[in-house]
Amino acid sequence: MEPGPEPPSQQRARLVVAAGFVLLGLWILHDFLPALAWAVVLSIALWPLYQRLLRLFPSERGGHLAAPLILTTAVGVVFIAPLVLLGIAIAQEMHFVVGLIVAAKHSGLAVPDWLGELPYVGPSLADWWRSNLADPATAETLFGRINPRMVAESAREYGGEVARRLVILLFTLLTLFFLFRDGSSTAEKLQALSDRVIGVRGQQIGRHMVAAVHGTVTGLVLVGLAEGVILGVVYVAVRLPYPALIGAMTGVLAVIPFGAPLIYTLAALYMLAIGKTLGGVVIFVAGSVVIFVADHFIRPVLIGGAARLPFLWVLLGLLGGLETFGFIGLFLGPAIMAALIALWRDWTGSPETEPERAPQRRPLPRPASGAVRPRRT
Repeated sequence: MEPGPEPPSQQRARLVVAAGFVLLGLWILHDFLPALAWAVVLSIALWPLYQRLLRLFPSERGGHLAAPLILTTAVGVVFIAPLVLLGIAIAQEMHFVVGLIVAAKHSGLAVPDWLGELPYVGPSLADWWRSNLADPATAETLFGRINPRMVAESAREYGGEVARRLVILLFTLLTLFFLFRDGSSTAEKLQALSDRVIGVRGQQIGRHMVAAVHGTVTGLVLVGLAEGVILGVVYVAVRLPYPALIGAMTGVLAVIPFGAPLIYTLAALYMLAIGKTLGGVVIFVAGSVVIFVADHFIRPVLIGGAARLPFLWVLLGLLGGLETFGFIGLFLGPAIMAALIALWRDWTGSPETEPERAPQRRPLPRPASGAVRPRRT
């Protein structure tokens, strides 16, 4: 005997219980939600590379474990190594900071030669340095409340924060491994769920979000690295000290909106301070042109073109996502905007969201009136 349909009250109660468990799960995992979001973004961005790697390892020889393990390890090396190096650098340089504070309180700090040569603000900064840091009495007043022991404790707190970030990163890598290994089955289940909840439009919305993530990775990461390479060549041309290191910093910060201008502006000010005016002007002009072209033409085309997003919504998604979710918002913002635009086009009946139709067969052309028709046998 087949069970009858559920009464509406039972359906509502089941939805309430399911929503309660979902909220409870989110509350339990709220500290790890950024790690989960990073794992999803990385898995989507690296999925084509994972598919290529999977072809090198036959499944009967453990390829379903070797491929995700290798790619996850590579991602871990790329992300964990800078954190470890940062922690080592903080530990090594902390004694220098403590010694600098002690020396300033006893004998003062001499004004650097390059400080007064900075344009516009150099003389004012040099005067402030002489009044507050060069004189031991004023330096004692300024640094009197700073205890070297407090500085060391602050360093331990920063070390604890780095360790916490490292734990979240390890959880991200663990989640990333399982997303690689079970990505295909998970995608099929999510597609079935979206078809049940949203309908046939769910699959199309998901494709737009995935395309937005791919476009954002290309538009932010790859374009940012290209900006670092181009400006690195400029740094070498004007003979800026440590051009490779400063170019790498420019490329990394170019991923964040308005991050690269900070680096090349400081580099230009340094060139002006040491008397190389032409080099400083070249760095600032070249950096401004490269960043303007990349941010206003290349990135919107790459991100918006992949997900069919207008320029305004790409910019709002990037900046709003960064403000709301932090650095991960650079990738989540355009994906959410892509879903909203897809829903808007669906609700307003835009032809871009109409389901794909099967190709219609064209009727065979009829022979002309004067053509000779074949005889029937």
